[in-house]
Amino acid sequence: MAKGKHGHHGGAWKVAYADFVTAMMALFLVLWLTAQDQKIKEAVERAFRHPFSSPNPGATGIIQTKDPQPVTGEKGKWDSSSAVELNLLRKIAEDLLNTLPANPDNPAEQSVKVDLLPDGVRISVFDRNKKPVFEDGDATLTAYGRWVFETIAWELSRGKRFQIELEGHSESGREISSEDYGLWELTSDYANTVRRLLVKSGVADTQFAKVAGHGASRPAPGKQPEDPTNRRVTVFVRIAKEK
Repeated sequence: MAKGKHGHHGGAWKVAYADFVTAMMALFLVLWLTAQDQKIKEAVERAFRHPFSSPNPGATGIIQTKDPQPVTGEKGKWDSSSAVELNLLRKIAEDLLNTLPANPDNPAEQSVKVDLLPDGVRISVFDRNKKPVFEDGDATLTAYGRWVFETIAWELSRGKRFQIELEGHSESGREISSEDYGLWELTSDYANTVRRLLVKSGVADTQFAKVAGHGASRPAPGKQPEDPTNRRVTVFVRIAKEK
């Protein structure tokens, strides 16, 4: 039997139909996304910003981990009005652990540590010699330091009722080139440099309740004053109380 006049092109309609279905599906997804609440939109945006981070607390990147780094914490008492903010704060802590580099097996190389407190979250960013957050001897952020704090800022900007405290710390015995510029000034500049970057990256300036430098007066828990681990910036995030 001879083939029809259009026998060689009989499958063209299938390709056109497939293109039509694909276009309709894309339109449906766009319409669905625009109709969602802000939390869904933020989750989608976060997925595109950090495609290799997982929304699941039990995973790091795209590979499921058997022993994920836990968020250490203590029990606290919360009223019902703060339940939403508390859940968001805990979710932010989990997101930071999955996004930012962590090395719990070698604390000396760990850059970021997140702890749940009875009244909020403490984020400790360490200025390591192998992976510095600040330039040596001053409070200028390195490219890596800017990335870390910009990531933290993006997460913190999700909650406008969060109250933030920044503290700069250093180890004792550290040599500073200027006689009129010591560890108190340097750690204060650490905290203020971070504050300016957080504000530039979306955190409201009114959310800051404290910005301070403590020199070498407050070593990290369990550390000697001269331990380089004390060189860090701590970010305390708490739920603001209703006035």
